[in-house]
Amino acid sequence: MTQIDLSRRLGAEFLGTAFLLATVVGSGIMADRLAGGNVAIALLGNTLPTGAILVVLILIFGPVSGAHFNPAVTVAFAMRREIGAGHSVVYIAAQVIGGVAGMLAAHLMFEEQVFQVSATARTGPAQWFAEVIATFGLVTVIFGAIKWRPEAVPYMVGLYITAAYWFTASTSFANPAVTFARSFTNTFSGIDPSHMPAFIVAQVAGAIIAVGAARWLFGHAATARRDQAS
Repeated sequence: MTQIDLSRRLGAEFLGTAFLLATVVGSGIMADRLAGGNVAIALLGNTLPTGAILVVLILIFGPVSGAHFNPAVTVAFAMRREIGAGHSVVYIAAQVIGGVAGMLAAHLMFEEQVFQVSATARTGPAQWFAEVIATFGLVTVIFGAIKWRPEAVPYMVGLYITAAYWFTASTSFANPAVTFARSFTNTFSGIDPSHMPAFIVAQVAGAIIAVGAARWLFGHAATARRDQAS
């Protein structure tokens, strides 16, 4: 096993999360502009690029950093002792900073005001529960794929998120870094900053529950540490 130095792993987490947010926010803006007021078509235009980019990003950055791009995923791997506490903290920092950078890049590409605050209401018990389910499902998919079909992880994650956009009431944020960045875009994909903390709590809760469920269902995966290249 060749170990990748930490700076390169953090660079992969930063770039991967940045491209993810550029896709989420940018495709949301494009879809909203082209859908002619049809919200279902706009959501579809936001969904498909997000699922697709996840496959691409996990394939190219997975061998470098493990391709977390998500603090909830990093927390889940830390709970399984597959990434150290110190590396978890800097991974999460890189993800959050990368997410904000990607969101700002989308604003610049579409000639939006660069600095915004979202006014989109996304709150209430149903949406919070949806975020628990969305994140629980995502983490379970990741651990199940690692256990049984590790080569399929990119495709299974991309397909899961594509589906979860439509079967969850919250449209499946399932990612605290994504949620934080989306609170600063007053475009199609935004979330009011005052509603952000409850989403993040729900996401972390879903990830924690998934760790226990995956351990019971799948046992301990015989994998390399996910903060190292395999």
